[in-house]
Amino acid sequence: MLVDTIAEQLLFTTVRIETRSAAGTGTGTGFLFNYEHGGSQYPFVVTNKHVIRGVTGGIVQFHKGKDGKPMLGTAHRIEIDDFEDAWTGHTDPDIDVAVMPLAPLLESMQASGVTPFYRNISRDLTASSQLIGELDALEEVVFIGYPNGIWDSKHFLPVVRKGTTATPIGVDFQGKEQFLVDASVFPGSSGSPVFLFNKGMFTDRQGNATIGTRLAFLGVIAAVFFREDLNQIALVPETAATKPVALAREMIDLGIVFKAHTVVESIETLLRKRGVSLDDLAPPA
Repeated sequence: MLVDTIAEQLLFTTVRIETRSAAGTGTGTGFLFNYEHGGSQYPFVVTNKHVIRGVTGGIVQFHKGKDGKPMLGTAHRIEIDDFEDAWTGHTDPDIDVAVMPLAPLLESMQASGVTPFYRNISRDLTASSQLIGELDALEEVVFIGYPNGIWDSKHFLPVVRKGTTATPIGVDFQGKEQFLVDASVFPGSSGSPVFLFNKGMFTDRQGNATIGTRLAFLGVIAAVFFREDLNQIALVPETAATKPVALAREMIDLGIVFKAHTVVESIETLLRKRGVSLDDLAPPA
């Protein structure tokens, strides 16, 4: 696999997360985000708080690489004790985003003689306020992860899903820093990165077409709406349990996405705690 197109590279921005806790085992999605500041690179793994909450041990799985290419079907699994403690959550308890420094994991792989193959989502790829202001209420989105723990277990590749915005990205749904997507979001999709991805052509708010490709990081999947018995609607944030469970509820194809800037905020909080000076940060564009 050459991994020379945008879509192919997006496949390698995610990592599979496996968890164990008193409640059992589960799977979720993490993705790799690179924060650049002052000439330094600060890479992180990003997921949801609920994916790692109460987890006593977890595994993060990476592709192995060779000669700049992925070795499909060959992976390196890093087991982390006290898994929950390795992460830092967003300071707002209502924002379901957590981050963990990637550097220690890379150092561990290097010490083991392992060359990982991955792609970072750059901070520069984060949708700017200007771009968000130019978007229409209905836009196509894609997200990548491991819904219900499903993946290509032979090649260790995630699953790509597609949908549309269900609420305007520029409007905070329910007054929180989130928006809805109309897509098949399942438990296990938690932690999936969400992108605006138009390949070949896209249109502006007035319907004028532009030839080209447009890509922007919009946020992270955190939860899915279910219709339960008696037609009640419930918002369920959870990982995919590996043990089959009978549920009297039906997904209604609406997912919650926390906006991209909440990922940046979580990272900046952790960097400040570690003594990195960010006082010269320019306000968001």
